[in-house]
Amino acid sequence: MASGNKLTWWILAGLVLGVVAGTTLNFTVEDTAPWVSGFGVVTTTFLRLIKMIIGPLVFATLAVGIAKMGDLGTVGRVGIKSLAWFMGASLVSLGLGLLLVNLLQPGVNLGIELPDVAARSDIAVTGLSLAEFVTRLVPTSIADAMARNEILQIVVFSVFFGVAASAVGEKGKVLVDALEGLSYVMLKVTMFVMWAAPFAVFAAVSAAIAKSGLGVLAVYGKFMGQFYLGIIILWGVLFLAAWALLGRRAVGLFRAVREPTLLAFATASSEAAYPKTLAQLEKFGCSNRVASFVLPLGYSFNLDGSMMYCTFAVMFIAQAYGIDLSLGQQLAMLLVLMVTSKGIAGVPRASLVVIAATLVQFNLPEAGLLLLLGIDHFLDMARSATNVIGNSVATAAVSKWEGQLRPEGAPVPEDLAHATEPVTSSDLHR
Repeated sequence: MASGNKLTWWILAGLVLGVVAGTTLNFTVEDTAPWVSGFGVVTTTFLRLIKMIIGPLVFATLAVGIAKMGDLGTVGRVGIKSLAWFMGASLVSLGLGLLLVNLLQPGVNLGIELPDVAARSDIAVTGLSLAEFVTRLVPTSIADAMARNEILQIVVFSVFFGVAASAVGEKGKVLVDALEGLSYVMLKVTMFVMWAAPFAVFAAVSAAIAKSGLGVLAVYGKFMGQFYLGIIILWGVLFLAAWALLGRRAVGLFRAVREPTLLAFATASSEAAYPKTLAQLEKFGCSNRVASFVLPLGYSFNLDGSMMYCTFAVMFIAQAYGIDLSLGQQLAMLLVLMVTSKGIAGVPRASLVVIAATLVQFNLPEAGLLLLLGIDHFLDMARSATNVIGNSVATAAVSKWEGQLRPEGAPVPEDLAHATEPVTSSDLHR
């Protein structure tokens, strides 16, 4: 069932059936809370299975990749190239969102009752100061970082560990080989977990629509339509960037990551797609040592879809309340979002937290967040999928710059092919 492209089709089927089931429940059942709660168990269980994989997978693949890079200079070079791409991509995403929201003005003449400006959302109005960001980089314990899935902290520890393993030479080889074996085992675990993806997709979509109904989409149709238009344009920009670097292989890159992208879209979680994205990028041709470094780093610094949403949402709220922000204020807001959004990926409802902090800084009504809460899941679907695309392009770009991208048509390494081959019934009975 989950072989080849079949899993993609099963996930898509789960998405469609979820829309049908959710709509039916919303129209026919007076109290949908028990159904939403039941579906939530399925979705939460799947996401916990994914989170179970991420910590060991990031540590194993990154530590091995760093150890095989050879020296700290190579690590620094890859890191600088990665961060340069992340900063550029973030500015493009924020700037594109700012441009579109000013041109389309989705908050003007909204046509719905606005929450009282004194109302408060339940979103914690916090932002990371520079001191907090720096201290959060370093874990007090790698076990604690893994337990909380603090990807950035795992990355920092893995870099130190990989450099040290490389420095001790032959004495560390046994441990590096063991970690490499662990990475392939975790990729195989990922393939098993993917069996549950169609069910999780069905449950997530059913619960969202059963709770909110399609009516909420009609009310916010203008805003959602314009945001999705912005996302499509951003995808086009990312594809052009990939084409400029990879030529016609850009098509193959987008095709390679379509399954994790669809999974992120349907579950509204780019984290759910991480293990599969890593496997697909390596099969596409990206170097293991580069992909295992750039991809987890991108999950903290390169959330292109979330960046666009932040500028779009803040300006939407300002327009809804008739508050004019000057060009200078908008540019200042862009720079604030550029800084405050970094390293906050592990925070629940991270985009809304960043938006709440920005509203406070620019004296915009926090009550505007209440306009977004009802449709945030549907918006999160688009930005999560975009985050996967953006990080995939970034990984391919850095691999290309490093000369670590396998030529088109080159065979996939046997160990990787075995680790990521589709799960069959015989695998389950071995």
